[in-house]
Amino acid sequence: MKRLVALLALAPLPAFAHHPMGGTTPATLWEGFASGIGHPVIGLDHLAFLLAAGVLAATLPTRRGVLAILAFVGGGFAGSLAHVAGIGFGPVEALVALTVVLAGLALLRGVTGALLPAAFAVAGLVHGHAFAEAIIGAEATPLVAYLAALALMQAGIGIVAMLVARRIAAAGHEARMRTAAGLAGIAIGAVFLGVSLVG
Repeated sequence: MKRLVALLALAPLPAFAHHPMGGTTPATLWEGFASGIGHPVIGLDHLAFLLAAGVLAATLPTRRGVLAILAFVGGGFAGSLAHVAGIGFGPVEALVALTVVLAGLALLRGVTGALLPAAFAVAGLVHGHAFAEAIIGAEATPLVAYLAALALMQAGIGIVAMLVARRIAAAGHEARMRTAAGLAGIAIGAVFLGVSLVG
């Protein structure tokens, strides 16, 4: 119960999560870079998806797993550019939360295979669109720095999660890991989905 209360307390944070500089648009190269580095870890829904994606990617051969993570990053880059260009994706916060729920379900159902990179790319579009909220109105220099740092950070988190998941699986704990990660993803995604729909 305490964990659920803590999760509900964090749920109103998605708006803050899209403004790593405290609500101000990055104005310098350093601010853009720092914002891009911090952004993937201050939004619990985004971080939950990256970690779940890493566990899912661990079921693929290493090279394909890395490519799957990079597909998410590439999709995110495209989604960010779409937002900057004024292209809307509808209820983005709800869609981000839905990707977390779906990732959790995929973990519980043991989903693997060639469709993961494509699924990650589609999810990346939604996450990237949400990420770009922090840089609307920024000049070119902080914008480029933000997108570069964001891509590096997301790739790093996803690949590290994949490598750690592979080690855990090699130690004989894959089923337990997938169950725990899947349930966590569903819970986090459901909370954020509820908040986004009510708000």
